[in-house]
Amino acid sequence: MEIKVNDSNFEKEVIEKSKEIPVVVDFWAGWCMPCLMLAPVLEKLVKEMGDKFVLVKLNVDENPETSGRFGVSSIPNVKIFKNGELANGFVGALPEESVKQWLDKNL
Repeated sequence: MEIKVNDSNFEKEVIEKSKEIPVVVDFWAGWCMPCLMLAPVLEKLVKEMGDKFVLVKLNVDENPETSGRFGVSSIPNVKIFKNGELANGFVGALPEESVKQWLDKNL
């Protein structure tokens, strides 16, 4: 399942939720072609591995506070939160197999 988050609900939907299950955050923007290429890969993997993590999307243009808080200066930028903290991340549109390996390593 994919959830859209923003500056006001990030703490609840990502930080607090990650204390129960890992949360993968896709920092993206509608004008970013690599973001649009990566999104279907993440959506496919969350369907395949959905009980292992939650996928949330944060539009960086609409949510500059949260983007800045986590040092997002390039997109797509994917970060995983576990136990209430940022655990790892990657930048760029990786191929599906690379994203799957990253998830396997970080879950």
